[in-house]
Amino acid sequence: MLNRVILIGRLTRDPELRYTPAGVAVTQFTLAVDRPFTSNQGQREADFIPIVTWRQLAETCANYLRKGRLAAVEGRIQVRNYDNNEGRRVYVTEIIADNVRFLESANSANRDDSSMGISGGGGGNSGGGNSGGGNRGSYGGGREQQDPFQDDGRPIDISDDDLPF
Repeated sequence: MLNRVILIGRLTRDPELRYTPAGVAVTQFTLAVDRPFTSNQGQREADFIPIVTWRQLAETCANYLRKGRLAAVEGRIQVRNYDNNEGRRVYVTEIIADNVRFLESANSANRDDSSMGISGGGGGNSGGGNSGGGNRGSYGGGREQQDPFQDDGRPIDISDDDLPF
């Protein structure tokens, strides 16, 4: 059996961080994911998908993600149900994320396209979390390197001294 989901979209609101009675961090947010087609009126439609993260991943998402930011989420689909106050059964479908990649930095307006990936345990009381990630560093004897792809396909000026071969 396989239950894996990978989504890329924008947050519709800031993440909500809460703690269970046992002190386990849990964060919920909604990701707006564009559909690959347009409607009859020529407008792009989106699906609004609820995401849940646990433990260290939950705290990291609450600290660094904000409404409108682009993020990639990897996890599994979970369907749960409960009886509401009226006695009706309510079904909830959500993604339990175990890996979130921040595709935009806090100052992405300055063309700083660094990304950070964060992984964590899968929800409930199982698994642990670890975090990792990175920013693009500088290379070449103290010169700050620019993103070679920011020119959108135009030729890149590279001297022979910069080539490793």
